[in-house]
Amino acid sequence: MGGTADVVVVGGGVSGLTTALVLAERGLRVRVWSRDPAPDTTSAVAGALWWPYRIEPGARAGDWSLETLRVYGELAASPAETGVRMVAGTHAGVRLASLGPWADGLAGASEGAGGLRVTLPLIDMPVHLAWLERRLAAAGGVLERRTVRGFREAAAEAPVVVNCTGLGARELVPDPGVRPVRGQLVVVENPGVREWFAEADPASSATTYFFPQPGGLVLGGTAEADDWRTEPDPGTAEAIVARCARVRPEIADARVTAHRVGLRPSRDGGVRIEAEELPGGGLLVHNYGHGGAGVTVAWGCARAAAGLVR
Repeated sequence: MGGTADVVVVGGGVSGLTTALVLAERGLRVRVWSRDPAPDTTSAVAGALWWPYRIEPGARAGDWSLETLRVYGELAASPAETGVRMVAGTHAGVRLASLGPWADGLAGASEGAGGLRVTLPLIDMPVHLAWLERRLAAAGGVLERRTVRGFREAAAEAPVVVNCTGLGARELVPDPGVRPVRGQLVVVENPGVREWFAEADPASSATTYFFPQPGGLVLGGTAEADDWRTEPDPGTAEAIVARCARVRPEIADARVTAHRVGLRPSRDGGVRIEAEELPGGGLLVHNYGHGGAGVTVAWGCARAAAGLVR
């Protein structure tokens, strides 16, 4: 099957699909190899509020985040199609001065007693991933279910391979600096909450947030480093609901409809966007290590990675 593509993108989460889309709309023949369907990827579990959360290196991540913010602002014009909406909310305990230079790009942000008030993109990930797949297909991209055991396997079918494997990069690269940060969520019937809320404690693995998504109110969360458990923990779920109910008491009585667990693909040293030659020929472009902000930097990182494709 050699020569059937210009690029093979390995990984079908938000980073892989967005990178593939950027390349396909440049006119390249792109195939995406993904072990899992998009609804089963870590990206689909994300609460998906745009915010540079748990991501390094800070300076570059800020630029990638703002580039992505601009794209989401455009996509929010068609929320039913793209899954992107602009929603107001509060980051408790956050001040603009405590953020990086990227905070200058937050239009309309204001500080109050409760924290930072700002309108941000909130993404319904199953809808957004499906939109990315449709747009990729319209650009001529091909999505295939395929488990990859090594990048040379992909290089046999295209001169360029792009690595968007997230946590899988730990074994595939191999990169032992890639580590899971476990996130657990609870979804409840929305009792009338229209705005998002987020409060992070840097000293704790527990965070408090709720995001009003079309399919329910998403409650979180946790950030448990080096924890590979993918099953929801009942005690953790109860604690999440209790923390959110301290902010909005009506949440305590909301009916639970789902539990979710995702393993964020963190990396020592932060995001890796880099190109290297493969043994035997071929170019391997890396785009992984996005931690808890894969959705936030998706377009910025995709364009940076695509810029290394030659």
